[in-house]
Amino acid sequence: MIANNEPSLKHKNSSAVQFFTCLAVRLAVVCSAVIGISNTAQARKSRSSSKAFQITKFADAKKYLRKHLELFDNKTIYCSCQVTEKTVDIESCGYKPQGDAKRAKRLEWEHVVPAEAFGQSFIEWRIGSANCSKHGKKFKGRKCAEKNSEFAKMESDLYNLYPEIGELNGLRSNFSMAEISGEATQFGTCEVKIEGRKFEPQESSKGIVARTYLNFDQRYPDRGVVSGKNRPLFEAWDKMHPVTALECRRWKALAAINGYQHLFVSRCDDMIENKTNPAHVGPDPYSDNYTDDIKERKPNE
Repeated sequence: MIANNEPSLKHKNSSAVQFFTCLAVRLAVVCSAVIGISNTAQARKSRSSSKAFQITKFADAKKYLRKHLELFDNKTIYCSCQVTEKTVDIESCGYKPQGDAKRAKRLEWEHVVPAEAFGQSFIEWRIGSANCSKHGKKFKGRKCAEKNSEFAKMESDLYNLYPEIGELNGLRSNFSMAEISGEATQFGTCEVKIEGRKFEPQESSKGIVARTYLNFDQRYPDRGVVSGKNRPLFEAWDKMHPVTALECRRWKALAAINGYQHLFVSRCDDMIENKTNPAHVGPDPYSDNYTDDIKERKPNE
């Protein structure tokens, strides 16, 4: 009887082997598919994360920079007043309000190169476009220009935005930079000057302002950023007030999210290699000896 059962047992064993072999194959196929899908998703995630988010809207730029005031040493560009995310301590820099004390204590974001200055080069600003209408009424100006992606990027360019006293931001308006004669007493101990439609920043800001204009002009050509008349002025300010360690930190920190390297970032490498080279590197504008250092410099040095 035992001998007669052997073929049956062998058949059953063979069937079992085939079943489990088939099951193993199917599981392998399913697992391979799952692994493939997982790897594809992971690769997409990796590609997505490797591409840095870039700011292209002014509102997003302000929101981002408010969280990174340390890149400006927590101070305004023109008067070096201490700031928080929303307020300015005007007593810290001796700023004298000119009539709007409430706005003077409010933090605003200054376009060193005024939005109107480059905005006028866009047809949307000057004339408008088919995309600029509300309730059947056409409009032009800044709001219309913001619909142009290039203008939107220029308006939100992080290298051109600095914290400033709200009132002074308004008073500077779209005035061009200049050297203005006479003592700077209008704004208390904040040594800025406004005369006619001209604006002169304090000494510690001039190099920063010059490099902001020159970088912007190189990045956005044919937008009328730097006039032939002002180029010698900015080149002189750049030379008299060299790149600072604070600027280098800011440029390098903002490069990825801003989408490009600052025109003068190579000078930061010179700073590391040759800290004593006055042609490329200057003291931090917020250091105690900055003013004395500038006074010792001659215009043609």
